[in-house]
Amino acid sequence: MHVRLCTYEDLKDEQCVQLRNLEVLPEQIPFSGDIACALYSLPAKPHPGIKGLVLLKNEQPVAFMLIKRYPLLSHWADTDCATLHALQVDKRVQGQGLGKICLRLLVHTLNQDWPEIRTVMLSVSPNNRSALAFYLSQGWYKSGEAYRGELRLAFRLTSWQAKPAA
Repeated sequence: MHVRLCTYEDLKDEQCVQLRNLEVLPEQIPFSGDIACALYSLPAKPHPGIKGLVLLKNEQPVAFMLIKRYPLLSHWADTDCATLHALQVDKRVQGQGLGKICLRLLVHTLNQDWPEIRTVMLSVSPNNRSALAFYLSQGWYKSGEAYRGELRLAFRLTSWQAKPAA
């Protein structure tokens, strides 16, 4: 299996069409939204404060996530961090470790593209038990409340030696 992370802007037209067909499980939609909502969050022109990242498996889009930094951070985030949003792994390939690969490659991408960033944060509902357990198992830690009862999780980039997945 060959996997790589690329920006949304680097996708070929055919891959953009394939990405729009990414689906999450119905019970995940209240927490992560769907791919249409996630893509709608991207600006029409590239902006230095936001990136859409796509995980390609054998050059097919299988996962998507947004990362943001100042000045586009959520109000609950520290100004010197990046935030992770809308991590979505296609339901047809869930359970293959691709979410873990996304996080590892995210660390590598942040170290490369935004080297001044030392911490990544996200907001997760305490009712989204599977996501909460997943992030905690990957080294994220609780760092307070985000908003409306959601938990704020953080991850120090220096705490994980990022190695690109094979």
